[in-house]
Amino acid sequence: MKRAIFSVADKTGIVGLGEAAVEASFEILSTGGTARTLRQAHLPVTDVSDVTGFPEILGGRVKTLHPLIHGGILARPTPEHLAELERLGIAPIHLVVCNLYPFEATIAAPDVTVEKAVEDIDIGGVTLLRAAAKNFERVAVVCDPADYEALTEELRRKGHIALETRRRLALKAFRHTAHYDAAIQGWLARAFGEDETLPETIHLELAKEQPLRYGENPHQRGAFYRLVQAVEPGLAGAVQLHGRELSYNNILDLTAALEMARDFEEPTIAVVKHSNPCGIASAPNILRALADAWACDPMSAFGSVIGVNRPVTAELARRLTSNDYLRTVIVPRYRAESGDEEAVVLAAFIEATIAPDYEPQALEILKRKRNLRVMQLKDFAPESRFRSVEVRTVPGGALVQQTDRVTVPPAEYRVVTRAQPTPEQLRGLAFADRVARHVRSNAIVLAKGTASVGIGAGQMSRFDSTLIAARKAGKRSQGAVLASDAMFPAADGVLAAIETGAEAIIQPGGSIRDQEVIAAADGAGVPMVFTGMRHFRH
Repeated sequence: MKRAIFSVADKTGIVGLGEAAVEASFEILSTGGTARTLRQAHLPVTDVSDVTGFPEILGGRVKTLHPLIHGGILARPTPEHLAELERLGIAPIHLVVCNLYPFEATIAAPDVTVEKAVEDIDIGGVTLLRAAAKNFERVAVVCDPADYEALTEELRRKGHIALETRRRLALKAFRHTAHYDAAIQGWLARAFGEDETLPETIHLELAKEQPLRYGENPHQRGAFYRLVQAVEPGLAGAVQLHGRELSYNNILDLTAALEMARDFEEPTIAVVKHSNPCGIASAPNILRALADAWACDPMSAFGSVIGVNRPVTAELARRLTSNDYLRTVIVPRYRAESGDEEAVVLAAFIEATIAPDYEPQALEILKRKRNLRVMQLKDFAPESRFRSVEVRTVPGGALVQQTDRVTVPPAEYRVVTRAQPTPEQLRGLAFADRVARHVRSNAIVLAKGTASVGIGAGQMSRFDSTLIAARKAGKRSQGAVLASDAMFPAADGVLAAIETGAEAIIQPGGSIRDQEVIAAADGAGVPMVFTGMRHFRH
């Protein structure tokens, strides 16, 4: 008769697997509550303590940690090991079914104490799993109730567990214990007051959320993984309510749209393309925010992703998907305000939306667009996001940094020119500075009030970014305010900004030519403020 050991915290499905093991001529060894569950189902069970001749001790902290158990698991099928087992009276164990104390569920409780958490750190279970997984050559290890059904079918069909199955289950067990250990060390570090932002070592665990058709381009394979240790769910916590499967680029743009929209307290809409905003606006209501954001650059908005920091109403959904609204309201406004009569605005085509909620009728309207990806993230802007970090891989390593979520409040601006900004200009400067944090460097943002009117992104020269922002804004650059994500290294960029018609400028400062830059602004009578905080986004 073969031997199995069953010791599980989660009893789900254990009786069915036990029945299959008995039918396949396994003797089941078990402990505590698992043994009671199996006996209540009238299955023959031998207590581990009857095998070891030693009772459970220390309130159950020590149950299976004994040579008569681990010798039976770890022995290889060699003449030497089998002879040693026989000499010591140890029977081989061929199947280990074990899942662990629910440490993560325990620490999820808001009032959990260190003492309670420590008691739910499994020792014997982890040892069982690692021992059995190490000896997959002879032993099968099962750590997940989701595998019981397939294993039951295999036992009933074959009477044993194939090597291929044992290998797969062993790998799963090692991944499971690695995850368990990462959860423990991460929580204890926080509980003990360590600064976990940038520790000496980082144990990243990525769980596959979904395969993707391809990566950035069709010749690249791709998949979307959830960072298990993330302090907030982000896009991985969103639910897709409608539309085609997400692509690699959709996920990047949806993440950018989420970050932009939730960075503002007022009703805000971000229109995103290639991770940059083609328009973003805050307004007293969400319909006004849409009109202001879309009118910034409706030509570039074709095929964009929309981030909304309020529930999507039926009227908002109608306008988002309406070619009539685009052609009769947005395009005429854009042409009148910018002076650009030649821009080709194709259609009201959007790839995806992300919002905290959708009115039922709004969802019905959006679903009329068969391919439109509709994403809902109920916990849209959790406080935990301020503790998040960003990880970017480079060949041979990774770069890790705190996520840039800080802006300097207007009360801390340093006015460096003779001209003083007006309250209305300060409001616009604060908005533009916050938007610039989300634009790829070199970033220039032109804004009027709390709406962007021109954005220059991702240029090697700040001067060129300024020209692009001005060209996008057209006539709207007159009277706009301008934000730069980093210092102006020379006066040429500031002079270009002033020539566009910008009436106030915000930048970090810090150039060796700051006095030259300030003098240029003073010469034009344009107020300039320094924040002292750069917002590069490479």
